[in-house]
Amino acid sequence: MNKTDARIMDDNAAADILDDEVETGLDGVSALELTLTAQAEDHGARLDRVLARLAPDLSRTRIQRLVAEGQVRAGGRVVGDAAGRVNAGEVFTLLLPPPEPAEPAPEDIPLAVAYEDDHLIVIDKPAGLVVHPAPGHASGTLVNALLHHCGDTLSGIGGVKRPGIVHRIDKDTSGLLVVAKSDKAHQGLAAQFADHGRTGPLERAYFAFVWGVPDLRGTVDAPLDRHATHRQKMAVRPSGRQAITHWQVMETYAGADGTPVASLLECRLETGRTHQIRVHMAHVGHPLLGDEVYGQGFRTKATRLGAEARELLAHLNRQALHAARLGFSHPVSGAHLSFESALPPDLSALRAALSIPLRTRADVRG
Repeated sequence: MNKTDARIMDDNAAADILDDEVETGLDGVSALELTLTAQAEDHGARLDRVLARLAPDLSRTRIQRLVAEGQVRAGGRVVGDAAGRVNAGEVFTLLLPPPEPAEPAPEDIPLAVAYEDDHLIVIDKPAGLVVHPAPGHASGTLVNALLHHCGDTLSGIGGVKRPGIVHRIDKDTSGLLVVAKSDKAHQGLAAQFADHGRTGPLERAYFAFVWGVPDLRGTVDAPLDRHATHRQKMAVRPSGRQAITHWQVMETYAGADGTPVASLLECRLETGRTHQIRVHMAHVGHPLLGDEVYGQGFRTKATRLGAEARELLAHLNRQALHAARLGFSHPVSGAHLSFESALPPDLSALRAALSIPLRTRADVRG
């Protein structure tokens, strides 16, 4: 493989999302199952209103959340729209999670600490680690690990469920994020993330392996909102909030037939919306490798890869996205801090197996 920019480090090199949501789910064994039948007077009414009437102990907001989490079924199918209309006699099954502790408990979970002082801590998060407790993830999260590592020094601004959490990256995205240990640090960091680096020093860069070969540089400026029917997904919709992603091609990879099949991009966020990079790149026809939510239509592309790359992708079990660079002004001292994270072993191995790059950053600069 040709040498690329030194900032892309392999997994043996030393390493110096904003609001991506964590995935949710319930353990069906421990969940309470509630069965409700729509009455004649319910015909044509909104689902969330009907269920709230039939189960008065549940608020409409709670029911809407259960629908969004895929925990409401009708006739064995998952109901995807809380505003959908109900038929008389329709039977609905709700799976309710067991009660969760009011406050997360400290857990001895290993952390890769890139930097730490009295005011903040920078973590290099592995894929698979949820950032904070949520339905179906009451424990085993980054917050549980931080409570064990930092004790009671985390900022309380985020509340008991999200102490110190200023921004998030998705459960299955690896890489860097900063956590506040003091309220002053939390306020200062939050202001920088709200500015998204437009006028301040905040810098966030992600490495994304995508299908196909986009233009060498490009920008997606497309608003993001909840999907109209699949509420766990995001989509480009006119009703959404502004979202801007800039990309630059780092490497292009040939398939088994010698023609370009995939690329490595550096993506920079000008905003920080849920699943932003994943949705935006799928929107322009270049979804991320391994993304089962937004790249399902590209599964057959894997047949064009070499045998090793195809095997590694089949066992990746996540989107090929890594938060590789994070820079910001220290909210107390004012010093500029910048951190880089090497590609983790799974993505480093995938990159090595994607054959010799047809084009590298040196060509891009030329």
